[in-house]
Amino acid sequence: MALVTEVLEWLQNLPQPALVGATGGLVFLECTIGLGFLAPGESGLLIAATTATTVARFLILWAVVTVCAVAGDSIGYAIGKRWGPRLRETKLIQRYGVDAWDKATGILQRRGAWAVFFARFLPVVRTLTPAAAGTSGLPYRKFLPAAFAGAFCWSLLHISLGAALGEAAKRIEGILNTGGLIVVGVLVAVALFFLLRWKKKKTMKAVDQDSDARTNS
Repeated sequence: MALVTEVLEWLQNLPQPALVGATGGLVFLECTIGLGFLAPGESGLLIAATTATTVARFLILWAVVTVCAVAGDSIGYAIGKRWGPRLRETKLIQRYGVDAWDKATGILQRRGAWAVFFARFLPVVRTLTPAAAGTSGLPYRKFLPAAFAGAFCWSLLHISLGAALGEAAKRIEGILNTGGLIVVGVLVAVALFFLLRWKKKKTMKAVDQDSDARTNS
């Protein structure tokens, strides 16, 4: 059995509650300020999404990831509201995300709640935007719907992409395996063709030489 198929089947055979819970946890951590730089939430979601081979699995993963993303964003918002502009001067932001922080605050100033929605699709910026929203004084009643809509669409996109990639990987691997057999078959046929042709020429040459010898004698 091919390697990709084995890995995908191994993932699909894992206990679904544990897999979904771990994925939701990674997304939650990525969406919480200070942890988003460490937790590979997006990568983990794409990998877990390859197991969404049924409608039920797809919907459960979608719901859990959406809720976890909104929960992480809400904590980030609360941190921003509590600590305010001082967050920009923390060692973590200074080391990993000053540019992203400034970009997030700039977008919030121009777009308001829409920035919360669109920032969900921007790496790094999405980790800092909730805290920047809390710092900027954006009301939570405006923040929450935008955060939910962003998480809803982002998770749908990535789960769909992961599920499609998983299926495509199996098909491509199957095609490559079949194609490999075809190529080997063609090469063998070509080799046999030239081998038989070479033997035929050799035989004809031997016959001609024998005929010439008889004629000369």
